[in-house]
Amino acid sequence: MRFEQPLWLWLLLVAAALVVAYVVAQRRRSQYAVRFATLPMLEKVAPKRPGWRRHAPAFAFLAAIVVLTIAIARPVTDVRVPRERATVVVAMDISNSMAATDVAPDRFSVAKEAATQFVRDLPEQFNVGLVSFARTATVVAPPSTNHQAAVDAIEQLTLSDSTAIGEAVLTSLQAVRSLDSQAAEDLPPARIVLLSDGSNTSGRSIDEAAQEATTAGVPVSTIAYGTPDGTIDLEGRSIPVPVDAGSLQGLAEATSGSFYAAESNEELRDVYSDLQSSIGWTTEEREITNLVAGIALAAALLAGLASLLWFSRLP
Repeated sequence: MRFEQPLWLWLLLVAAALVVAYVVAQRRRSQYAVRFATLPMLEKVAPKRPGWRRHAPAFAFLAAIVVLTIAIARPVTDVRVPRERATVVVAMDISNSMAATDVAPDRFSVAKEAATQFVRDLPEQFNVGLVSFARTATVVAPPSTNHQAAVDAIEQLTLSDSTAIGEAVLTSLQAVRSLDSQAAEDLPPARIVLLSDGSNTSGRSIDEAAQEATTAGVPVSTIAYGTPDGTIDLEGRSIPVPVDAGSLQGLAEATSGSFYAAESNEELRDVYSDLQSSIGWTTEEREITNLVAGIALAAALLAGLASLLWFSRLP
């Protein structure tokens, strides 16, 4: 926390002086009472003291003064807020290898479920789009604040042949550039989140896509999903479909994105949760004078209410 007018904090010395004065006054009051009566007699004739309640209103009032002094100094703190026009494009692999059952019930079902939850958990101010890729890449849901459109598109995805990772990145970049009328000239803060389980087997290369994403300043975070032992059944044969983590990691590193490897439902959910907390946010300074002043007012009201209820007078 910082202060716009820190000189006002010197008034806290006044609050400290009031605390000292109160403690000294209470001690003198106790000494005066003991001086003129023996302790056994004092216990018989003196009414029962309210104990800690006697001091509570005073300390609540002093707390109000301290907090009010802090408010006068205009405190400022860092607040995490969504970036204006923040855009996230989810690129999902729909190649046939996603039918592998090394992740129960299969890679594709779990990936769709996790991506759906990821989209739902993003702040409503974010623009979210969906790109699917197999032999080619397609914008299934253009980026917009209508998150339900992306969710509906995820549910309707079906599997196809080949894996075009490079095309997925380039198509996602085009989706970002088409966000609004100014996106072509003023690209919004964007991130591509790409999930795949295989190697690039179709379309333009990953290196070409990484170069264009780097030039555009759009990080590509990649998720290598599945295990090295994944297989699919094709015409009665068991075909190995291991994850190509190396290519996906290289893509993420080349574009200043993040790389993740997930081999289970739980790990994939953790990946999306981590991405959700790091995408599209910025830190801004916000003055919180009104909040602190409200706390001071609440403390003062509490002091007055306690004094009225317990002692029928104001502190």
